[in-house]
Amino acid sequence: MNLPPDDRYAEDFLRIYRETVRPLYQFVSRRCGGDRSLAEDITQETFLRAVTYWRDGRLPDVPLAWLHHVARNLIIGHFHRRRPAAVDAATLDRMLDPGATRADETAAMVQAGFARLSGAHARVLEAYYLEGKAVRAIADELQLSERAVEGRLRRSRRALRKQLDGQFDFTGGAA
Repeated sequence: MNLPPDDRYAEDFLRIYRETVRPLYQFVSRRCGGDRSLAEDITQETFLRAVTYWRDGRLPDVPLAWLHHVARNLIIGHFHRRRPAAVDAATLDRMLDPGATRADETAAMVQAGFARLSGAHARVLEAYYLEGKAVRAIADELQLSERAVEGRLRRSRRALRKQLDGQFDFTGGAA
């Protein structure tokens, strides 16, 4: 690492790294569908950006939130550039099932769709499907009723299908 000579900054950075590397890797790996190599690359690139942006010694108040934001953008960028395979509507429903195992192509497809969604749609789907949060927990975080969150989830799933429908033929062949 190219850390500035300021010993205090180096100590703070290493402390933050030790505290956040595991939760950041878990956050990234859930979004990479089991692609360990990609998860490691994204985690590494996120910390390289932290070294660059935090170089002047101005560390964020909530480092893990900053790291999550950067990692999410790197993941979206990665999957936005990648062209996923065709999928049918039933497969998409299974992919969005919280208990589903996500293979590389499935993760690529879902993340490509997330990359094209508005932030609000992507965030509620991420919270429910990728982070495994219950509707009640999402409602508490967003200060909404559970019914309102369920409605947002329905609209967000529809928006995701619409985004993917522009890229895929849900009857089975590629668009």
